[in-house]
Amino acid sequence: MPTDIEQLRNIGIIAHIDAGKTTVTERMLFLSGAKHRVGRVDHGTTDTDDDPEEQERGITIFSACVKFHWGDYDVNLLDTPGHVDFTAEVERCLRVLDGAVVVFSAREGVEAQSETVWRQADKYDVPRIVFVNKLDREGANFEAVVAQIGSRLNGKPVPIQLPVGLGPAHTNDPFRGVVDLIEMKCMQFDPETDGKQVTVVDIPDEIADDAAMYREQLLETVYELNDEAMQLAMEEKPIPTELIRATLREGCLTRKIQPLVCGSALHGIGVQPLLDAVGHFLPSPLDRPPVQGVDPKKPEKALERGPDVKEPFCGLVFKILPAKTGDNYWIRVYSGTLKQNSRVHCPNRDKKENVAQLWQIHASKKERDGQIDEVHAGDICCVIGPRFAITGDTVCDTRDAIELPSIKFADTVLSMAIEPESTADRKKLNEVLEMLKRQDPTFDAVENEETGQTLISGMGELHLEVVQHRLTRDFGLKVKFYKPRVNYRETIAKPATVVGQCNRQMGAQQMFARLDVTVSPLDDPAAPVQVFDRLPPDTPIPPDMRTAAIEELRDRADGGGLIAGFPLMGVRIEATGGEVHEENSDPVAFRIAAGDAFDRALEAAEPTLLEPVMRMEINTPEDYMGDIVGDLQQRRGVIAKTDVHGELTTIIAHAPLKELFGYSSAVRSLSQGRAGSSMEPYGYQPAPKEDAESFSY
Repeated sequence: MPTDIEQLRNIGIIAHIDAGKTTVTERMLFLSGAKHRVGRVDHGTTDTDDDPEEQERGITIFSACVKFHWGDYDVNLLDTPGHVDFTAEVERCLRVLDGAVVVFSAREGVEAQSETVWRQADKYDVPRIVFVNKLDREGANFEAVVAQIGSRLNGKPVPIQLPVGLGPAHTNDPFRGVVDLIEMKCMQFDPETDGKQVTVVDIPDEIADDAAMYREQLLETVYELNDEAMQLAMEEKPIPTELIRATLREGCLTRKIQPLVCGSALHGIGVQPLLDAVGHFLPSPLDRPPVQGVDPKKPEKALERGPDVKEPFCGLVFKILPAKTGDNYWIRVYSGTLKQNSRVHCPNRDKKENVAQLWQIHASKKERDGQIDEVHAGDICCVIGPRFAITGDTVCDTRDAIELPSIKFADTVLSMAIEPESTADRKKLNEVLEMLKRQDPTFDAVENEETGQTLISGMGELHLEVVQHRLTRDFGLKVKFYKPRVNYRETIAKPATVVGQCNRQMGAQQMFARLDVTVSPLDDPAAPVQVFDRLPPDTPIPPDMRTAAIEELRDRADGGGLIAGFPLMGVRIEATGGEVHEENSDPVAFRIAAGDAFDRALEAAEPTLLEPVMRMEINTPEDYMGDIVGDLQQRRGVIAKTDVHGELTTIIAHAPLKELFGYSSAVRSLSQGRAGSSMEPYGYQPAPKEDAESFSY
């Protein structure tokens, strides 16, 4: 039986690291009956963190998918990482999800990666609801978190719940329940049943005034969004509960508001109302606009597919898990029906693919006894059989093709040289690295045939450390690892105009070509290189020679800069004139002239080495702020902002990645373990002169 698409919810749990995403997921699985015991992150017993690396570190590294039922709803849930090194996992999940639950810690509030995942959700127009977690923690501050979501994220959180008490059990007024501001009732969760048993009581007198105030704020939002509710208010008539929920749902779907609920996932408080909110407020596939694409044979022709089984089949590969029995392709089905033992088309590779098996997914594995015959529009599944498609590719009906926009991932920022200890390990290492590249689009590996070393690249120290452990522990490879190095970029400092020439004897033929080229820095130094043909319309240079010159300029730009061959960025290159000889000019001569012009132009424009800069967020008690700021300044860091909230001070700083190796350990040492830090890529800046001089032209 196909799932009723109106009752289907494809959602993701997104947040900063340690906000409690995986614990929220575990509670949802337990309360929905999908599992009988609540797993613990610190015990390594959660369903979604099933990789040994995740269990050892107590963090999510790989996104995982689980399916469960709650009331009338079928939920596909993707639990995502919160560490910046694995932000690509969030990117690929948000690309295919219909809605998201954003989790915030009531103590730490909005953190660095909170901002990143919020921006990613904005990028894909994903409606979201908010769950303020850990209200039973020391220093929890519900009102501060709500305010920060508005001020730091430009969100419009609308609390539909209010916590009863704050803080741990030993405090005078501990967190012990939530007030439902729509029903105006208090919900208490029985600890003896792990929060499964809920008791609904009247609102305690001590918070009745606060509840009335928050209820009025909620209704003010409803009045703004719904004319019928406004009319009822003007007539001093009660607002029906169904109208409040319908209005909040419409506001959530149009991303005008984010309904906000609260609780403590660890202690089983507030998760049932969160599940109800997923069903009430987040979209089904029918609530989302049709996906947009193009005709693969006519890219200028726009196409779309709606979430309907009667439409031609169309889906997107958003994750690949290599396996000995055949790679597992995770696919979001946008339209039509996908059947087992069928053939589909991958327009990105122009290849036909086999769909040998279809499976439901549980965590990072195929669900036991979860093989299915077909999957329908709106759903998510695992496919075994394809060979050519990669992450971000479209799969579609062989007779009615469409190509959807792919998934764009960030560039790597850190590299490490590795080499196998023996020749026997070399072949296996290459196979394993190719497999890891298929699994992780932000991981790269390139072998240097001259040195025998392989350069692996990733998003940060932790990313490369996880890869390192997988190579040695999971695959049993004997590999030498060298110190990580920064992935620099190159640009130019000023404009320059040069003449490139080819005037040489090749055998019996004299070759001649001349090309005038202008280079100039772009306003955005991180922008891709732009190459333009600005040759005058009446230029005597034949089209084939013009084309050859422009292609050579593009090829040389793709090959990197002059300092050390690092990728070139932030440069505009324009061919503005030239000279041709009737007998001695040909496309090869113009390629040579273009290459000569490229080298001359970059040298004249002052090639500049760029180093990656990270945006850092450090949360520290006031006592250690001076030491931490002093250490940051020694690392060439620039303090952008400081905020005080409660006992903690948040420092926002920008610092070069080169100076930040091992920083998380350093900041713990400076603060006796009481401060924490996170970072994310911020941009590029000119590197110190000595760094550039260490590379030879």
